[in-house]
Amino acid sequence: MKDNKNKTYFIETWGCQMNEEDSEKISGMLKNMGYVRTIIREEADVIIFNTCCVRENAEQKVFGNIGAIKALKRKNPKLIIVVSGCMIQQKGMAETIVKKFPFVDILIGTHNSYKFPEYLNRIKNGEKQIIDIWKQEGEIVEGLPIDRLSSVKAFVTIMYGCNNFCTYCIVPYVRGRERSRKPEDIEKEIKELVAKGYKEVTLLGQNVNSYGKGLEPKINFADLLRRIDKIEGLERIKFMTSHPKDLSEEVIDVISKGRALCEQIHLPVQSGSSKMLKNMNRHYTKDQYLDLIKKIKEKIPNASISTDIIVGFPGETEEDFMETLELVKTVEYDSAFTFLYSKRKGTPAFEYENQVDEKTKHDRFNRLVETINSIVIKKNQTFEGRNVEVLVEGISKNDENKLTGRTRDGRLVNFEGNINSIGKLVNVRIIRSQGFSLLGEAICDN
Repeated sequence: MKDNKNKTYFIETWGCQMNEEDSEKISGMLKNMGYVRTIIREEADVIIFNTCCVRENAEQKVFGNIGAIKALKRKNPKLIIVVSGCMIQQKGMAETIVKKFPFVDILIGTHNSYKFPEYLNRIKNGEKQIIDIWKQEGEIVEGLPIDRLSSVKAFVTIMYGCNNFCTYCIVPYVRGRERSRKPEDIEKEIKELVAKGYKEVTLLGQNVNSYGKGLEPKINFADLLRRIDKIEGLERIKFMTSHPKDLSEEVIDVISKGRALCEQIHLPVQSGSSKMLKNMNRHYTKDQYLDLIKKIKEKIPNASISTDIIVGFPGETEEDFMETLELVKTVEYDSAFTFLYSKRKGTPAFEYENQVDEKTKHDRFNRLVETINSIVIKKNQTFEGRNVEVLVEGISKNDENKLTGRTRDGRLVNFEGNINSIGKLVNVRIIRSQGFSLLGEAICDN
């Protein structure tokens, strides 16, 4: 019931793209209830912190932000404060938050966020505090309203959870086991997006290559990609994240022959040392990973390949790290997300005794980033003088006189063009590389 006219909400999100999509759904539910979004926290009637727990510093940010609004709650007792997401799924975390911050009104995890309107109404009707964290995942709930941040491109979750149990990762414990959405539900959502003018979708899952397990009739990720690629009006299809142990030659082949499937593959390696990969429980070796990269480059010569790399995993020696550096030089990634290993309570690696000291971790991290950056800058320079297709996303954040968008392979382009081009695909000539982005000018087609 929309009885909340002029009521506002503020939502802050930490973490991955799946967390971002979760926040879009919470926002959609609130707007459906009549609330209006505000970017000023102090003005909100409802404040939501949608949390991440992949790294410890994410938790500290959440604690800092909750503590910072204690004065707001004291000033306005009717202010409703909500903490949701992955962090809340950790054992004992809800109790910790309640003890530290008893003024929090609602604490919910990842499995039952669809019940948020119910919880909110219960608090408004006088219930003092709601703590509802489901230990086990339930059925996938379809049809939730989504307030998307972009009108050009959208995230579409195709599966939830993870079965891999990498020794450093908390995700399987907070997101649950793998569950796939039905292909017809995914297709329906994407067709509705296209009807609204969306040009690009990014398919999300902790391991998209595992899509379809347990579904009847049988379907795999390659089948889903073929099906989505046939949707008229959809210009670009991307996906993440891909686990190397499950990326099949069939998927690579489908991408190479696809119409809207973009030549962009995110393939987290985490380490270039087979010993470290075994300790991480990644289920592939360095050579198997490099063989997969070779197949991608053979089938999709213009593919952009990005990755995730962890530095300083317990037991990592200088030799292990040098293997990672050599792998980076061999693959020549177009971009990479690099992380210092962070101990996570509840994961096997938390108990490992051979932890790498902080000084060594930071030294290796800096050397890795320097190597990656030099490769990325060099590869971007090869685009100077070339014409590329850009999906225009909006005004550049760094220059209000320029538009910004991305190529099919994910490169950021800032260029001079017509503001009416926002939401459209335009041809852009690259004038020069600006390190990690490209500068260009729109090509007139007359």
